[in-house]
Amino acid sequence: MTNSPAPSALMPTAGIELSETEVLSWAQSILEARFHRSNYLTSPNLVRDYLISQLANEEREVFGVILLDSQHGVLRFERLFYGTIDSASVYPREVIKAVLNANAAAVILAHNHPSGVPEPSQADRTLTTRLNTALQTIDVGLLDHLVIGGATAVSFAERGLI
Repeated sequence: MTNSPAPSALMPTAGIELSETEVLSWAQSILEARFHRSNYLTSPNLVRDYLISQLANEEREVFGVILLDSQHGVLRFERLFYGTIDSASVYPREVIKAVLNANAAAVILAHNHPSGVPEPSQADRTLTTRLNTALQTIDVGLLDHLVIGGATAVSFAERGLI
């Protein structure tokens, strides 16, 4: 893991005008530093904030996975599939391959809806069920699947869908 600069080192000096893109970039850097520094998922809000920072501004659908060790320590976040403005093809075989390559014991799935509406579709629910079944066959836990839409996220676990 690389050493990230302290959040204060990422902040601009007083009196400098910043664009919205620069502010968002700094915010993403701060969340990334917190996420990697903690190495453990200490709260659902930390996961939610991190995934929003990673996926909210994507112009097309992106599907990724947070790979976790047996103590739910973060191994890494991996973007696996890139799609169009309203869908991404996700292949369970490739998800399993990433999980095995990382020697992960558990995962959190995530993808964005570029429309800004995080409501899971029926296709999202079906995919989650298929991936959960595939992960169970290799004794890997699926902790959650978050759908990111703009600055909000919907958790399958919180809705009882996992």
